Amino acid sequence: MRIVDTHLHLVYPDRFSYPWMRGVPEIDKPWSVEAYWAEARGLGIVSALHMEVDVAPDEMEAETAFVLGLPGIAGAIASARPESPDFPLMLERYAALGGVRGIRRLLQGEPDDLSRSPLFRENLARLPGHGMSFDICVKGHQLPVARDLVRALPQVSFILDHCGNPRVGEGEIEPWRSAIAEIAREPNLTCKISGILANTHERWTVADLRPYVEHCIESFGWNRVVWGSDHPVVCLSANLTRWVQACLEITAGESDANREALFSRNATRFYNLAPTG
Repeated sequence: MRIVDTHLHLVYPDRFSYPWMRGVPEIDKPWSVEAYWAEARGLGIVSALHMEVDVAPDEMEAETAFVLGLPGIAGAIASARPESPDFPLMLERYAALGGVRGIRRLLQGEPDDLSRSPLFRENLARLPGHGMSFDICVKGHQLPVARDLVRALPQVSFILDHCGNPRVGEGEIEPWRSAIAEIAREPNLTCKISGILANTHERWTVADLRPYVEHCIESFGWNRVVWGSDHPVVCLSANLTRWVQACLEITAGESDANREALFSRNATRFYNLAPTG
């Protein structure tokens, strides 16, 4: 099974600063592209998109330019601040780099009103003109806020990171389940099957994950889901290999066409990547 990883974090502490990683000492160390590919190649991963790692704001553009030059990186989702008046100029610079497929501004942990401001939304409306999308990363209780943003900008392509961050370790189903079914009605939103291991425990089983993955696929359909590793955050409760194996097991009863859509074809189309075959 060919896999396109749409959510790879690479960490280079000798080049950039990651203030948030001080709170997660288990992964607060270098995570190089060479180490990633040493494990990823044997799992069927053929290319990867780098996801911004919430570096210090003055390093956002440097991080993006650096990762675009690394082997096997097919593109980048760059960090930016749509609430800033300087966003249009930053967007032009990102476009000039080539390879920037989208933008992410972390919304989890931020006030809900951040994405409701007219400036934030006006700036996101500029993304289609540059062929870029916007990754939404929110906590489960913020899914209605994410829905309002997606609904307000039907011309923008959005992607929901980490299945909307359900509290898997607590066995949460509602209100997450209903919120996912509701937000999936927005046709300009795709769901990323990623990141849920960060919300579980080390003793998780495939059976623990299955209801969340299957509900997202059922809600969005096979043509609006993509796969991501969330490496190295996935290593908080597993590793890249275990996550790939779990997702392959969950989808084992599906057709080859559906599995190819999830693991590579949709990502290639959504992010306008070169064909993986």
